[in-house]
Amino acid sequence: MLEYRAEGLCRSANHMRREELNRCIATAEVLQSTALAFDTNRRLRFELGGVRGYMPYEECVDTAPGEEVKDIAVLTRVGRPTCFVITGTCREEDGSEAFLLSRAQAQRRCREEYLDKLECGSVIPCTVTHIENFGAFCDVGCGVAALLPIDCLSVSRISSPADRVQVGQQLLCAIKNRDAQGRIVLTLRELLGTWSENAACFAAGETVVGIVRSVEDYGVFVEIAPNLAGLAEADPTLRPGQAVSVYIKNILPDKMKIKLVIVNKNLGQPLRFEPHYFVTKGRLSRWIYSTPQSRKQIETVF
Repeated sequence: MLEYRAEGLCRSANHMRREELNRCIATAEVLQSTALAFDTNRRLRFELGGVRGYMPYEECVDTAPGEEVKDIAVLTRVGRPTCFVITGTCREEDGSEAFLLSRAQAQRRCREEYLDKLECGSVIPCTVTHIENFGAFCDVGCGVAALLPIDCLSVSRISSPADRVQVGQQLLCAIKNRDAQGRIVLTLRELLGTWSENAACFAAGETVVGIVRSVEDYGVFVEIAPNLAGLAEADPTLRPGQAVSVYIKNILPDKMKIKLVIVNKNLGQPLRFEPHYFVTKGRLSRWIYSTPQSRKQIETVF
């Protein structure tokens, strides 16, 4: 199966020779370049190897039947890497030749030859494009957007997607499902390991860094890995997002609990855990986070 890359990761056309660009017309290879302007003729303008390229307004985004291209979707491409296929050439007013480009065609091919063939549970690469309170939007190929909801970012509780990911970050995700419009919904937490897999990376008696995720009357939940958190004694002076060091007092697989003691709450620097993948390819059909002995069962069936 063909795999289409996110914008920013496709082959650059900026310094290609004219002969090579002409060959790309025949092969319909997906390329990319930075959109330099949105001109008065409502086209995105590019420079490909010293030759101008134009992307007509209707070719800037692949829309659903009956849906119109929105100005914001075009204007926000200026100054950013934008993928396309070269569909042909045209003549400038001075008689010089320019290339005609289509991002919409690249996106249609990405859907038809790649995304539409993927099943729920398939592991795919993607790039975070922007973040909202409810989740992160990701480019799953040629600028096609998919939603990564906040509750799918990790098992550990987080207050914002920005606690886990940032714009421009490259991720591996699994396809959770497709919404009513057929758009892909992603999930990350199933790739970040089960409770047992994460707990095996730690041992009682260690002191490690952690991030406060929730401050409750009965204790403080501290994340020590993206899919693993423990409980320390109550401390109303702590706040969510604060970096601390903690002593691991006990690891209890049967109760799926980790008892922590806060050693230092004045680390004075922000902390973000990078994803530690336990699954990096293939397709998941079922994922069980919980330990066999635990009464609380957390699982995903794709």
